[in-house]
Amino acid sequence: MFDYETLKLIWWGLIGFLFIGFAITDGMDMGVGGLLPFVAKKDAESRVVINTVGAHWDGNQVWLITAGASLFAAWPLVYATAFSGFYFAMMLTLFSLFLRPLAFDYRSKIESVQWRSNWDKALFVGSMVPPLVFGVAFGNLLQGVPFGFDELMRVTYTGSFFGLFTPFTLLTGVVCVAMVLMHGSTWLVMRTDEDIAQRSVNIGRIVAIVLAITFALAGVLVWQSIDGYVVTSAVDTMGQSQPTSKEVIIVAGAWLHNFERYPLLWLIPVSGVILPLLVALLLNNKSNSVVPKVFAFIASSITIACVILTAGIAMFPFVMPSSSQPNHSLLMWDTVSSEGTLSLMLAVVVFFVPIILAYTLWCYKKMWRTVTLDEIEQNNHSAY
Repeated sequence: MFDYETLKLIWWGLIGFLFIGFAITDGMDMGVGGLLPFVAKKDAESRVVINTVGAHWDGNQVWLITAGASLFAAWPLVYATAFSGFYFAMMLTLFSLFLRPLAFDYRSKIESVQWRSNWDKALFVGSMVPPLVFGVAFGNLLQGVPFGFDELMRVTYTGSFFGLFTPFTLLTGVVCVAMVLMHGSTWLVMRTDEDIAQRSVNIGRIVAIVLAITFALAGVLVWQSIDGYVVTSAVDTMGQSQPTSKEVIIVAGAWLHNFERYPLLWLIPVSGVILPLLVALLLNNKSNSVVPKVFAFIASSITIACVILTAGIAMFPFVMPSSSQPNHSLLMWDTVSSEGTLSLMLAVVVFFVPIILAYTLWCYKKMWRTVTLDEIEQNNHSAY
């Protein structure tokens, strides 16, 4: 149906789509979990906040599983190298993610203030650690990861866990945390009322402005001080995986080359700066109309897509550049699975993804309502 080169491009786009889907859906409920200690001042208010995402959080997390499985099947070398290089960071993320289902399921099992408070703290940690780690990981990809392959294609990572944290990667971590907090606040403004919604507005405006500033600052640093990577040899876009058979050099400002080559692409990072400011303007709990609230959520979702797309376009065709052995950098052209594997996976995706999207939208529609404090106080036996 498609030739090998086209399949590689399609899967680059599909994996990006899955990560954007994860960031928008699961990022929303992670943002809600991160806001929990700040927008809920008593147990009943905490239950209101949790009930806005209680029916959806586990389904949202499937996006991460799907993205990870697709990465494993389509880009096996990237999957293996990333888990080798970011092993402790990945384990930290997984253990923090373990806290979320436990907090959701066990929080309301015992009517104890201390018990519930501790699970609220666990939910906060489980919601904030993953976006911080993912943001730091993206920053490391832009800086380059110290890895290389031997003659048997065994990967060796020469960095350290604490070496992952630099001023730039911490900045990208802040970008990611601010992004999910903004997204969570737009969700709470739509799904709650009165005091919780107003606190969400106040915090949402602040983190939206922080996101615009930090994302712009990260862009300036990429332009001024973060060296990019350029392939100087011919690349066989139709060939099988051969990640060590190319020549790569490190060049200042190289991550901007794709934007300079196609100026229209500048609209994406510019939107990533402007849209959070629009979210800050649209966030309003005093209006009786739901329209500005919905538009704030949509603008927040598009912001997330723009931030991720900016990084993906800047690095294209690199997926995981190597700072220690640039010639061993992983490209989307030379790290993919076989043509047959990509074709089979594409057929599965084309069939199942529309079904999943339709079912997800149906669930959100059927369970849509404003969760009020009166409803929660009158229903002490709800799941959350």
